[in-house]
Amino acid sequence: MIALSLAEIATAVGGQTYDIPDPSVQVTGSVVIDSRQVEPGGLFAAFAGERADGHDYAARAVADGAAAVLATRPVGVPAIVVDDVQTALGALARTVVERLGATLVALTGSAGKTSTKDLIAQVLGARAPTVFTPGSLNNEIGLPLTALRATSETRYLVLEMGARGIGHIRYLTGLTPPRVGVVLNVGSAHIGEFGGKDQIALAKGELVEALPADGVAVLNADDPLVRAMAARTRARVVLFGEADEADVRAENVRLTGTGQPAFRLRTPSGCSDVTLRLYGEHHVSNALAAAAVAHELGMPVEEIARALSAAGALSRWRMEVTERPDGVTVVNDAYNANPESMRAALRALAAMGEAARARGGRTWAVLGAMAELGDEALAEHDAVGRLTVRLNVSKLVAVGDKEAAWLRMGAYNEGSWGEESVHVSDAQAAVDLLRSELRPGDVVLVKASRSVGLERVAMALLGGLAAGEGEVAAR
Repeated sequence: MIALSLAEIATAVGGQTYDIPDPSVQVTGSVVIDSRQVEPGGLFAAFAGERADGHDYAARAVADGAAAVLATRPVGVPAIVVDDVQTALGALARTVVERLGATLVALTGSAGKTSTKDLIAQVLGARAPTVFTPGSLNNEIGLPLTALRATSETRYLVLEMGARGIGHIRYLTGLTPPRVGVVLNVGSAHIGEFGGKDQIALAKGELVEALPADGVAVLNADDPLVRAMAARTRARVVLFGEADEADVRAENVRLTGTGQPAFRLRTPSGCSDVTLRLYGEHHVSNALAAAAVAHELGMPVEEIARALSAAGALSRWRMEVTERPDGVTVVNDAYNANPESMRAALRALAAMGEAARARGGRTWAVLGAMAELGDEALAEHDAVGRLTVRLNVSKLVAVGDKEAAWLRMGAYNEGSWGEESVHVSDAQAAVDLLRSELRPGDVVLVKASRSVGLERVAMALLGGLAAGEGEVAAR
């Protein structure tokens, strides 16, 4: 964090100081909400959760080097006391970003947010110091914590913004006002909570509404609901995609033998070839979004292409490809799932299957429930099951309860009979089946919504955990 005195922080958050002998003492370290992560000169924000109350760890945090605690009551050590720690954290983030002088880039979308954020951060980071959202900490707590990691050297701040309802993104942009806003897509993620794609579009579009007149809205030309957001912003609009009218677009898109996308990147200032290290054609759209942002911030197309081609996967369990010593390849995409990301992952598996079949291997789709689809749940799971057959996936293992049964039934109705598809009760049953059936050359995709915890299957196949041990690792 940029250096601020305890007195300045108290003013920024509207708090009262307690047990602070010298208010001029500066906070120079990170702001954390886990006392085990405290560093010298940092600030510990004490949240009262369901299982633990951070206030109980205040003394330990200060003993470990924290300059003070952000709390809702006096705790016997240096503290800034506020009515609500989350609100105060947001106010502090707003103060910091106003003093930074960095360019804020925010992005949202129904699918691909984290992967695209990682790409943008790596491309911009190749040019100047960049701070970005770790993993998918994109909510009312994660976003300000990310902003507070910025220092005086930070030139770019790349923030992922999630939404589970109308007004969420408006709130986040109020904490960290962006100059560049990226909307990737409007899909079916959380459709059960929103009530329909039009409501999702309304929520995602709050990002472009927050942009200043001299800002830039980077919109997906291939998604009609995103493209329509151009009418909701004062900012200049830049389109990315494969459509002819896109300002930044991909031409001659193809997949390598290992399932990695390659394409010709075309921008208003020229063209250059890109071959991604990521897996799946869906990453082309993500890369174009990153390229559009970088181009608007002044990077030459050749530099953008080099940075994209060098960028890797930074966040865990998102098309994370590992080849075992015995030649079995495990694709761990178990962090989350919705219909769009499920289809993209299956297409990537099918592309990887071409190389697998050449060496005698098969493709396995180990799939679980896609959560929060509301009335669309049965139809969407049935459609994914059918798609596994249409893509010639060798084996479907549907894991879990009724949603898994719908996946299996979709595959059956599409023509997958016999042992080509199977429904198992839980992760351990899936692991037992795979351990007995896998052979060298096979490729295994593992994917489901986060709540299902199918990363336990992937980790067990890779020797990291028994299937039942993933609960602890996931927290």
